[in-house]
Amino acid sequence: MKHTKSTFIFVFFIWTGIAYAQDLSVMTYNIRLDHAGDNENNWHHRKENLVKQIKFYEPDIFGIQEGLPQQVDYLDENLEGYSYIGVGRDDGKREGEFSAVYYSANFKLLEGGTFWLSPTPEVPSKGWDAALPRVCTFGLFERKVDGAKFWFFNTHFDHIGKVARVESMKVILKMIAEKNEENLPVVLTGDLNVQPHEEPIIEMKKQLTDTREIADLAFGPDATFNGFNFTEPPQRRIDYIAVSDDIEVKKYAVLTDSYDQKYISDHFAVYCELVLK
Repeated sequence: MKHTKSTFIFVFFIWTGIAYAQDLSVMTYNIRLDHAGDNENNWHHRKENLVKQIKFYEPDIFGIQEGLPQQVDYLDENLEGYSYIGVGRDDGKREGEFSAVYYSANFKLLEGGTFWLSPTPEVPSKGWDAALPRVCTFGLFERKVDGAKFWFFNTHFDHIGKVARVESMKVILKMIAEKNEENLPVVLTGDLNVQPHEEPIIEMKKQLTDTREIADLAFGPDATFNGFNFTEPPQRRIDYIAVSDDIEVKKYAVLTDSYDQKYISDHFAVYCELVLK
């Protein structure tokens, strides 16, 4: 019988009679789309190391950005013990990039879906001054070991539209408010294509907190975008994990893992260890 880390922790604390708040490990990762022009940094060269990296950190749940169908399928096939939700942003099925959410077998999906960051979020669409359709994939999850429930939202904001980025955050916060009738813990992950001082983050902080700012321990560089440039320090922080007030942030890290003097993606993964209060 295979026992997971959380199973051992749960059994130990039941046996000793000690109440224990279970940790929740989460990650956001722009995996860079499969693009032939990336040459030595093409997905074909990176994918095995990316899977190994995820397996090493073992996030309970994580969101990706820029996943084309073949990349989503590769992760699904090679990350044993994980399932995923998400659709292609172009047609709501298989066309275009996914902002998929992967979750371990220790969690049960109670509800899930994808909406578009536009004035018509229920249908495939492009909003405001955005260059491309953008989506947010979400799920209501229950941790099997103790029945704890939480919402997880994962997204990728437009790289061109300034108005679209602000309005996209408003759409997501509105959806969170509508979905979260039970006032459960909420995690938002994503490549937001803005830096911390910009308006979408100011808007986000009306409802959620930037995990880096409240983590008991923060590790790694501030910047999360490296552009596959291994020889210069990264400059921009554009990838985020944000949480509601009922979540404690124990650890926050920007993962700068590499191989053969190459980065695994043009973004660093961001990883957090949380506690659902």
